[in-house]
Amino acid sequence: MCCNSKRRFLLLYATQKGQAKAIAEEIWQQAGTHGLEADMHCISEMDKYNLETEKDPVVIVISTTGTGDPPDTARKFVKKIQDSTLPPDHFAHLQYGLLGLGDSEYMFFCNGGKTVDRRLQELGAQHFYDTGLADDCVGLELVVDPWIDGLWLALKEALLLQKEKEGMNNVVDAVTSSLSPAPHVVHELNLSSEVQNLKLEDEGAKSSDVLSQKVDDINLVTPARNTEPSLVNSIPPLSQSALNIPALPPEYIEVQFQGTHGENPHLSSLISEETTFEVPVTKAVQLTREDAIKTALLLELDISDTVFDYQPGDAFCVICPNNANEVEELLHILGLSEKGDDFVCIKVKQGTRKKGASRPQHIPERSTLKFILTWCLEIRAVPKKAFLRALVECTSDAGEKRRLQELCSRQGASDYMRFIRDSNVCFLDLLYAFPSCRPSLNLLIEHLPKLQARSYSVSSSNLYQPGRLCFVFNIVEFPACPARPVSRKGVCTGWLAELVSPLLHPNKNTLDTKGESFSTEKISIFPRPNNTFHLPADPSVPFMMVGPGTGISPFIGFLQHRQKLREQHTDWEFGETWLFFGCRHQDRDYLFKDELRCFLENGTLTHLKVCFSRDSSTAEVAPPKYVQDIIRLYAKEVARVLLEEKGYFYICGDKKHMADGVSDAVVEILSMEMEADRLEAMKILAMLREEKRYLQDVWS
Repeated sequence: MCCNSKRRFLLLYATQKGQAKAIAEEIWQQAGTHGLEADMHCISEMDKYNLETEKDPVVIVISTTGTGDPPDTARKFVKKIQDSTLPPDHFAHLQYGLLGLGDSEYMFFCNGGKTVDRRLQELGAQHFYDTGLADDCVGLELVVDPWIDGLWLALKEALLLQKEKEGMNNVVDAVTSSLSPAPHVVHELNLSSEVQNLKLEDEGAKSSDVLSQKVDDINLVTPARNTEPSLVNSIPPLSQSALNIPALPPEYIEVQFQGTHGENPHLSSLISEETTFEVPVTKAVQLTREDAIKTALLLELDISDTVFDYQPGDAFCVICPNNANEVEELLHILGLSEKGDDFVCIKVKQGTRKKGASRPQHIPERSTLKFILTWCLEIRAVPKKAFLRALVECTSDAGEKRRLQELCSRQGASDYMRFIRDSNVCFLDLLYAFPSCRPSLNLLIEHLPKLQARSYSVSSSNLYQPGRLCFVFNIVEFPACPARPVSRKGVCTGWLAELVSPLLHPNKNTLDTKGESFSTEKISIFPRPNNTFHLPADPSVPFMMVGPGTGISPFIGFLQHRQKLREQHTDWEFGETWLFFGCRHQDRDYLFKDELRCFLENGTLTHLKVCFSRDSSTAEVAPPKYVQDIIRLYAKEVARVLLEEKGYFYICGDKKHMADGVSDAVVEILSMEMEADRLEAMKILAMLREEKRYLQDVWS
C-alpha cells in the first residue's frame, strides 16, 4: 500500500539480466526524497496493476534481449497490448514516461523499449516525459542519470495537471509548493559544484531514502605523486573534487550456514523456462594451427538420445561454471576457505528497507557455498556503481575508500568507464586492487548477477549428421594488464577447452582397448531457436553468406544441409550460393578449408571468395584484406542477387569491426548500381531488413 501523504505513481520494470530492475529500484529509492511514492512491480505481475484503469502517471524501465526482443518478463504484456482488436483510444487516459535499455553494438538498439513505446502511442497513451534510450555500449548511466534527474519535475507537473483536471485545488497548492522555480530545466542535468559537507561516517549515509551523498571536506588522502590515473590512483581535479555518490543500497539478504549434510540442486533447476539436456562431447578438433593468434575449436555433441531439435542457423546455450581456481581464490580472500562445502540457506533479511525484497531466483534456497559461487553468480561480471558504493562501506583503508567513492561518483564517470568497464575488470580484480576491502557474503549475493548460460551458433545440420550437433568457438583470452594481475580465459570457452583437453591431446589414459579416443564428459545445453536466420524456404532462391573467422560457423550447417537436399532431391532447382570468408593467415586460421573445397567441387557452393588480412603479398595490386573489400569487387553480383533475384544476404561475426563495414559496403554498392544517393540506398537496405532478406547473427 502507498502512503497517503505522498503522491503515487506506478513504476513498472521489464528485465532480462537485472539491469532494468536495478534502475527501477533506484527510482523507487529516490522517490521518497521528492515527496513521491513509487508503486513498483515487475511488468509480468499483471495481477498487481491495471493500465486500463490506471489514473496516476506510469514510469516504465525496459531492457532489450536477443535480436531486439522485449525481455522474457515482458512477453505476456507485449502480447496483450499488441492485440489488434484494441481501439486506438484504449490508453487515451494514460500518461507515461519510458526508459529503454539497449546496446548499440546490436542492430535493433533498444527495440524492446521502442516496441512498447510505439504501441502505447498507437493506443492513445501520452508522454508526460520524453523517452530515454540508454546505451550499454558506452555506459547506461550517461543517459540513465540525467533521465532520472529530470523525471521528478516532470512527474510533479503531470500530477499537478491530473489534479487540476479533477478540480482538487487544495492538492494543486500542495504540489505547486514543491515545484522547482525553474520548470524549463526538466530535461537538464544539474552539474552544480555546490555540495553539502558530509562526513563519511554521517548516519544519513546509511539511509536508503537518501538520493545521493555529496562528499566534501572529508580529509582527503594525499594521492601518490603519479601523473597518470589508474584503477587505484586518481589525479586532480578528480582527486580533489567534492563527490556526488549514489545512495547506499539497503541490504536485504541473510545467509545462514547449516553444516555439510545434503545435496546440491540439479543444474536444470537453474534454468527457469527451458528444457535442458545433458549430452556427451564425442569429438573435439583444433581448427587453427598452434601459432595462430586465436585458437578455434570445433566440438561435436551426441544428441541422439534426446528430443533436442534444431535447424541450421539456430543457436543453443551451454550451462557453464565459473573457473574453479577463481572460486577458491574468492573463498580465500573472503576468509571462507573452510566453509566452501558447507550448505547455506538464503533468506530475505527481516526488516530490510528494500522494496519488494525477495531471494534472487537464480540462487537456490539451500545449497553449498561453493555451488553458489561456481554455478549461480557471475563472479566475472563488471561491477556496477551500486556495488562499488556498497564496497566503500567494507573498505578500511582511507585512500582505497576514497578511490572507490570516486569510481562510483558522478564526477568519476570517465574513470569508471576507462578503468573498470572498458578494462573488463571483475570483482576478483577489485579485491586484489583494494586489499582492505572485505565484503560480506550476503553483499556478493545481492550485487553479483546471475551466471548466464553462453550462446553459440550451431555449425551442423541434423539432416547431414543425424543425432549430432557441432559448434565452433575461439578460446577467449583476457591478457594481464595493470588492472588485471593475471591473464584469464573466457568463462565458458576456457572451461570447454579444459574439459575436452583429453580429446585434443589423447594419451594412453584416454584410449580404449582398440586405441581409439573416447570421452565421458557431458555438458548441459538448452535450445535457443532463431526465428529468422535460416535458409530460404524456396531452395531456388540464391543467397550470399559473409562469415570471417568463426563467423563461418552457421554457414557450414547451411552448406551441409544444402548438400543433403541436393542428394535427396535431384529434380529440385537450387539457387546459387556465395560465401565470403576471411581470416588473418591462409596457413594458420583458414577454418574448414578442406570442407569448403569439397562443397565447391560437388556444386553445393557456387562461389567462394576469401581474403587474408595479415599475409604479405608481392602482387602489384594488393589483394583485398577484409570481407567488405571483397564484396565491393563483386558489386554487380551483389546487386543482382539482392535486387533482381530477390535473394538473401547473411552476415555472421563481429559487429563493430566487420558487420558494420559490410553494411557500409552494401549501401555503397546499392547506391552505385542504382545510381541513387546514399540516403536512398540506406532506405533500400532497411527494406531488405524488413523483408528478412538481409539477416545478421552478430556479437560485440
